[in-house]
Amino acid sequence: MKRSQIVLFSVFLVLTGIIYIVINSNKKDFTKTIKTEKTTEFVPVREVKNTMRRLTLVSYGQITPNSEIMISFEVQGKLEKGDITMKPGTNFRKGQTLFKLNNAEAFYTLSSRKSSLSNLILNALPDIELDFPSERNKWVNFLNDLNPANILPALPEISSGKERMFLTSRNIISEYYNLKSLEARMEKYFYAAPFSGTVIDLYAEPGSIANPGSQIAKIAKTGDYEVKVPISIADLNVYKEQSTAEFTNSSDEHIARGKIIRISNVINQQTQSADVYYSIKPLRAKSLYNGMFVNVAINKEAPKETMTLPRVAVKNGKVNILDNAKVTSNPVTIVSSKPDSVFVTGLKDGQIVVLEQMIKIDKSVNYEGIFR
Repeated sequence: MKRSQIVLFSVFLVLTGIIYIVINSNKKDFTKTIKTEKTTEFVPVREVKNTMRRLTLVSYGQITPNSEIMISFEVQGKLEKGDITMKPGTNFRKGQTLFKLNNAEAFYTLSSRKSSLSNLILNALPDIELDFPSERNKWVNFLNDLNPANILPALPEISSGKERMFLTSRNIISEYYNLKSLEARMEKYFYAAPFSGTVIDLYAEPGSIANPGSQIAKIAKTGDYEVKVPISIADLNVYKEQSTAEFTNSSDEHIARGKIIRISNVINQQTQSADVYYSIKPLRAKSLYNGMFVNVAINKEAPKETMTLPRVAVKNGKVNILDNAKVTSNPVTIVSSKPDSVFVTGLKDGQIVVLEQMIKIDKSVNYEGIFR
C-alpha cells in the first residue's frame, strides 16, 4: 500500500512539473510576442535625393517689437493705479501715467525742507540788507515764490563772489540743491508711457509694495516691428544684394514688405546661419501682431541642391531622421516653399526622413519606415 502511494505521488510530481514547464514556456513566448508588438512602431519615410533647382529663396522669422521695456521703479512705495487699468493686452498712449507710487511721505518731507530753506533766508535777510542792499529785493521775491505746494523757483543770480561766500556760509545754496534733488526724486514716483503700445505681461497689482528695481510690467511699442530671419551662410550674399523682401503668413497670403536693417556677425554653429533683421510694414488692410510667424521671400532665384518635403515634416527648422531603427533630430534650412511642401537644404543623400511630426520620440521603441 505504501509503495503504490509513493509511485502515485511520484507520477503526480512528474506530471505537475511537465505541465509547469509547458505553461511557463508558452507564457515567455507570449510575453516576448507582446513585447515585440509593443516596441515596434511604423512611420512614413522618404529617402533623401537632393536635386539641383532654381528657386526663389525663402526663409522664416518671427515678428518682434523694436522697443520692449520692463517697467520698474527706482523708489519704494505702495503701487497705485495710473490713468488706465493695466492688464495684459491693454493698449495705451504715449504720455499716459501707467503706474504711480504713493508719495505722501516724500511730499511732506519735501515741504518740510522748503520751510527750512525759507527760515534760512529769513534769518539771512537782515545781513543781506546790511551787506548787499541792492540784492535784497531778489531774495524777498524768491522767498515769496517759495511755496511748499509749488515747484521750487530758480535760484536768484548771484552777483559777486562775496555774496556767494555769504550764502554758502548760511547753507542756503546747499539746501537749495538738496531740495532740487528731492524734487527730481518725486518724479520717480510716476511712470509715464514713453511710447504708444500694449501691455505684454503684468507682475504686480495696485496695492502691492514696489521695491526699487522690482519688475512691475512688460510693455512693447506697437506699429514698429522687426523680423529676425536665420539665413544660411551660402545664401547671405544673395539676401544682402536684394536687401528688400516680401512677407507671407502661414496661408501664403502676401501681408507685408520690408528691408534689411542690420545683420548679426555671430554665426549659429548648429545651423551655420546668421540672423538678418528686417523692418516690416503691413500692406493695406493687413494686420501684423507681436509674435506672429512669417515667411520671408526675396525676388531672386538661385541654384540650389534641395530635397522636397511635406510642410508637416519640418518643425522649428528641424526634421526627424530614421537611422538603425531609431529617430533623431536634424536641422534643415527652408530655401523655398509651395502651399503644401517646402524645399530644404542640410540633408545628405541616402538619409531617411520621417514625413510627419512625432509627438514623442521613445528611445526604447524600434521604428520601422514605410516608404512613400
